[in-house]
Amino acid sequence: MQTIGPIKMARDADGGSLFALETTEAHANLLGLVHGGTITALLDQVIATVAWNAADRAPCVTVQMDTRFVGASEPGTRLEARAVLRQKTGSMLFLDAEVVDGKRSIALASAVMKIIRKAM
Repeated sequence: MQTIGPIKMARDADGGSLFALETTEAHANLLGLVHGGTITALLDQVIATVAWNAADRAPCVTVQMDTRFVGASEPGTRLEARAVLRQKTGSMLFLDAEVVDGKRSIALASAVMKIIRKAM
């Protein structure tokens, strides 16, 4: 994630993964706002990390990710992303995630991840 980062990872108060990105002008679109691709990449990274941990560190791939942009953010702000596992089956994970700019929601996502099991 050097291209858009560095993205910093920490634990939130509940022990979940928290990813943070200090945005700059390099993250701006033509309107002068943080580009949706940057926000989507941040969501994808936090979702993949939570999925990987939920799958006992087995590789996971994204089957589907729906992103809803509900706000905008200007370069220079710190974006924070969190994801939560909603359901796990034998080979699939269902997750929700959010990016916030302070206390204001910027984007929401839902994802389906597939656990890749190596053949023995």
